[in-house]
This record gives sequence, structure tokens and C-alpha cells, in this order.
Amino acid sequence: MRAADVLVETLTAQGVDLCFTNPGTTEMHLVAALDRHPAMRSVLCLFEGVATGAADGYARIAGKPAATLFHLGPGLANGLANLHNARRAHSPVVNIIGDHARAHLPLDPPLASDIAGMAGPVSRWVETVVDPGEAAEKTVAAVRAAYGPAPGVASLILPADCAWDENAPPPIGAQDMPGRKPVAESTIAAAAEALRAAKSPVIFLGGPALGEAGLRAAGRIAAATGARLVMETFPARVARGAGRVSAVRLNYFAEGAANDLKDADLMLLAGARAPISFFAYPGKPASFVPEGATLHEFGTAADNLAPALAALADALGAPADPPLAPRATAPAIGNPEAKLNAAQVGLSLLRYLKDGAIICDDSTTSGLGVYSWLENGPDHDWLCLTGGAIGLGMPLAVGAALAAPGRPVISLNGDGAAAYTLQALWTQAREGQKIVNIVFANHSYLILNVELAKLGDGPPGAIARRMLSLDEPRLDWVKLAQGFGVEAQRASTVGAFDAALEAALAADGPQLLVAEV
Repeated sequence: MRAADVLVETLTAQGVDLCFTNPGTTEMHLVAALDRHPAMRSVLCLFEGVATGAADGYARIAGKPAATLFHLGPGLANGLANLHNARRAHSPVVNIIGDHARAHLPLDPPLASDIAGMAGPVSRWVETVVDPGEAAEKTVAAVRAAYGPAPGVASLILPADCAWDENAPPPIGAQDMPGRKPVAESTIAAAAEALRAAKSPVIFLGGPALGEAGLRAAGRIAAATGARLVMETFPARVARGAGRVSAVRLNYFAEGAANDLKDADLMLLAGARAPISFFAYPGKPASFVPEGATLHEFGTAADNLAPALAALADALGAPADPPLAPRATAPAIGNPEAKLNAAQVGLSLLRYLKDGAIICDDSTTSGLGVYSWLENGPDHDWLCLTGGAIGLGMPLAVGAALAAPGRPVISLNGDGAAAYTLQALWTQAREGQKIVNIVFANHSYLILNVELAKLGDGPPGAIARRMLSLDEPRLDWVKLAQGFGVEAQRASTVGAFDAALEAALAADGPQLLVAEV
């Protein structure tokens, strides 16, 4: 059996049955193997950054890895930004990267590169198949590494001559995979003692603590101790909506973050690291931890935090049910001709979104304007831009929709971010995905304009304004979407957007709405 077939069969035996692909010549034996093994679903992406973002979105919702297939180092390099986001999200992903045949590499062909060196910074595990006989073994190792205990990105490099070798040992069947570790009883007891002693505790939540069960347990702890619940600014996935416990989303800017954590004397870290600023600023501290507060680590992304938080609530004698806010309803539209803004987009989503939705947010400033309106709306999962590398929203939605085909999927995108990976629209159209893409068209890198203003150097000059403007010429998102096979509409008023969103959510196939804000 060819090693390429062994690799594909071994992947599917481990439950990895979806591959986002953008192959080249060195991967043709893998393409043929995928053709022979329909148990592995193959999804073509026009750009590798779409494939990596989609694999991230799939992992966040499915809780298991998808595979990717890339052409040599340059193909991998095209996907690195969204692998960076996946690494920060602790998303399990298995990259399969083709390489030149082993005897061909010393000739230094044009596409030769340091693939392992490129993969290393975004991967928790990188290996090369150096002999066809180890294809199955290293494939299992890659999947195991992706699972954890702290999930992450694993990258396996397969030389072309290893792929085409016909004498590889047989595939390996299903193996047990690692899971997150239980939190020790002594850790739970120490946390209970620390919370009892604190006067103004904050439970700082992230990662696996932000599922519905983890938040419910945290809400019980808050009810018993008076602790404030605060979560990291850009979580990989957080369960939200009526009937679920809400945590304050830590403010992006230092002044707001200081207010969110004001007077805390204890910060219990549950799945999140101690909070810091996204960037350094002259004369301002990088840490958001209040002066004098004690940091107490309860668990990390490698730990099974939901049952541990429930055990902590029990140890504190917390009530069985946390207090919950009633379900919110959107008010009637006041003036339908009013100019559209992010808050009105949030209200329209509150009005029409059904339970079970998934929201993939790559809209930075505008997304924050939408976020608060859905806090007690329909139940949904909100997926954030974990690593700050924009261009994730539409690809993330591709993967999320494949992981949960019956659930409504919304992507929120800044126009600058969407331009990075708009090729995702083609994959959405090809796969017939029910995704509504919202592009906030403010025709600038708005967050960078905010950051520039914070320098205090006065109004920006013409050169600076031009570097941060997307207005010369304006991107025509309706035509761009239609060119990739996606229906699109533009709205600049509250009434027009509301009607467009209602129609888009009811439509079959992907839709794009341009929100002129």
C-alpha cells in the first residue's frame, strides 16, 4: 500500500475525517489517496489562509481536529497567520505538508525551503516522515499531539517519494487520544480557601472554562462569594445568551480594563493567563493585574475546568442554580431611515437570530458594538480573533458551518480584515453553506486610526491618513461577493439592514451583507 493511502486511512481511523486542501505537484499522491478514501471529506480552499482558518473554526465547534494539506513551505507560509490564531485558541489542527522527494532536495529546487522552521512557531509538534515505514506511526503521533492535553497545532511533513512508496506498513486503527487533565482536589481546596479569605475576588475565565457548564459553575461560585466574573478579551469560544451565566469581557483598552478589575485583591485564573495589554504604550504598565492583587492559578488550557469549577462551587456551599437574567427582546425600529451603526446591527441580530447560532467575530471595533446586545438574547457561541491576526472571520465560519451544519452561522468582518481572506466566499458557495457574512464597511482600518490618535501627536497628516484609509478606491463588496458566487446586498440605513438580514437568514446558501457604518 502506498504511504499516502496509509496516512489518509490512519487519519480517518483516528476520527480525523475532514481535510481543507490546497495541494500542489508534490502532494498529487495524497490527492489520489483522498480520491480513493471518501471517508475523508476534502474541501478545496483557494488560499491556504482560508484552509487554516477553517480548520480552526471546525476545531472550536467540533472539539476535534481537521486536517489541512499544503504544498511545500510557500503553501504553509500562506496559512501561517491563521495558524497563529489557532495556536492562541488552543485549537487541535493536523497539518500535512508535502515536501520534495528526499533525493531531490539536495539539488535545491526553486520551491525548497525550511518547512519545519516555518511550522515550528505555530505548532506544538513538528515531525518529518523520513522513511515510508513510519508514515502511520507519525500520523498517529500528530493526531495525539493535536489533542493535547492542551490542544494545539501539529504539523507533519511528508516527502513526495515517501508518499508514493508502495511498500508502507498497513494503517494503524483507532487509538485512545489524550484529553484535558482533571484538576487536583488539593488545588480545588486551596482555591476555596483563597476565595473565602478575599474581600474583592475576581474569577478570570478563559479557554475551557467558558463553555456553558463552566460558566454555570462560575456563576454559582460568584453567588456564594461575591466574586466578579471577568473573562479574557478575545476567547476562542464563549457560550452566551439567555439561560447562561455572563462574565464581563475584559476591556481591550487599559483604562477600561482597569475599571473591570478595580479593587480586586485576588485574581483566580481559570483557563486564562494573567491579563496584559495587547501592545506596549509609552509610560503605561503592560500588566492589567491591579496593584496588590494576588494571582492564584486554578487551571490552564490543559485542564478539565468545568467539573473542577463545579467541585469548587460545591466546596463553597454555593447554591445549586446561579441567578440568570431574563431573555432580552429587541425594541421596534424607531426611524428606519436612521444611519446604520454597529449597535443597530446587534439589535437586528437580536431580533432575528435563532437559538444555536455561531458567531465568528473578526470585526474588532464594530464587533464590540454588536456583542453586548446579544448577552441575554438567543443562545449562541461567540468565537473571537484569538491571536489578533485579522482575516479570520469568513474562514472561521467555513469550518464552524462544517462542524455544525444545522446551526446558523454568522461572520462579522471589518472591511480591512475581510479583504485578507475573501476567497473564503468561494468555498462557502461551492459547499452550499448557510452562512451570513456581515462586512462592516467603514472604509478604513478604524482600530489603527484609534491607536494613532492615542499617540497624542495631533491630527494625522495626509500620508498617515492615506495609509489607514480604504477609500481610494472603495472596495465594492457586492461585486466581490457576486464574483465568488455569493449573493450580496448593501445597506446604509437601519431599516434597510434589518430587512436584508431577515431575508439573508432565511435564504439558502451563503449571503453577504455590506453594513455601511
